[in-house]
Amino acid sequence: MRAVVYDRYGSPDVLRIEDVEKPLPKEDEVLVKIHATTVNRADVHTREANRGSGLAASALSRLVFGVRRPRRRILGSEFAGEVEAVGPAVTEFAVGDQVFGNSSLRFGAHAEFVCIRESGRMAHMPAGLSFEEAAPITDGALNALMCIKAADLRKGDSILVYGASGAIGTAGVQLARYFGADVTAVCSTKNLELVKSLGADRVIDYTKEDFTKNGQTYHVIFDAVGKLSFRRCLDSLEPGGLYLPTDGFVNLMWALWTPRFGDKKVRFQIPPRQTKQDVLFLKQLIEEGKYRPVIDRCYPLEDVIEASRYVETQQKTGNVVLTINSAT
Repeated sequence: MRAVVYDRYGSPDVLRIEDVEKPLPKEDEVLVKIHATTVNRADVHTREANRGSGLAASALSRLVFGVRRPRRRILGSEFAGEVEAVGPAVTEFAVGDQVFGNSSLRFGAHAEFVCIRESGRMAHMPAGLSFEEAAPITDGALNALMCIKAADLRKGDSILVYGASGAIGTAGVQLARYFGADVTAVCSTKNLELVKSLGADRVIDYTKEDFTKNGQTYHVIFDAVGKLSFRRCLDSLEPGGLYLPTDGFVNLMWALWTPRFGDKKVRFQIPPRQTKQDVLFLKQLIEEGKYRPVIDRCYPLEDVIEASRYVETQQKTGNVVLTINSAT
């Protein structure tokens, strides 16, 4: 099968398409023929060994994914496709079923086939969606849902979503709206109308206004792009407020420290808890018309380097999709 592989850490140029052995499903696994996948933040950070996040982050990344070279040669976590084969213990899925899901840090979705455990983060595709529309359902939304659940967001709570036009941010706005929160979204000028259409009660153009200096306070501040800091947001949090980061070692330390001191806290879930039930919940929201993944661009698999370079600009709106096997 064709797959995008890499054998050393670095820029998008380390990626190449190669013929590799097609995986075989184990007893409790499903073999999925992938029609569409995505290039996301995790793919970029893992491919470069998190070098942009400092020496400590890069060292930890290499300990997890391979010190001298990557242990897993195929990136990609999100997928949508058709069941090609199932293991003998599988009962939920059958050959020909259309499915979507997320392989998490096992990766492997930048390929024509991937094996996923039946109990993993996979479900039947929502009715009416194409493979390209179904592929980007999970990554941004699962990350946003994990944070919002950790905040125990309730109806009427005020939340500010920073980076509201990215994959996590567009999901965060919609999920916060679903849970009944009053949503303020921060994004660039070009995405103001999009973010309003997703359910934000008000939007702030960060190129014209610094939300930390306008005197407004929020019960929750959700940094969906990893560009804020707890210290910067302190005065914008209500008493008892929560700061929700999506990455960063400093935030992990704050998450351990702030529950003991002060009333404003950092909540950072380690290890991340994302379940099959969460995927089924997202499917339900889509079928009810209460959530939709936002797609910026679609590239063929052969253009994976170009797609990766675009994701690295940090200017994408929503998700970047790769098409692999055309549906016939």
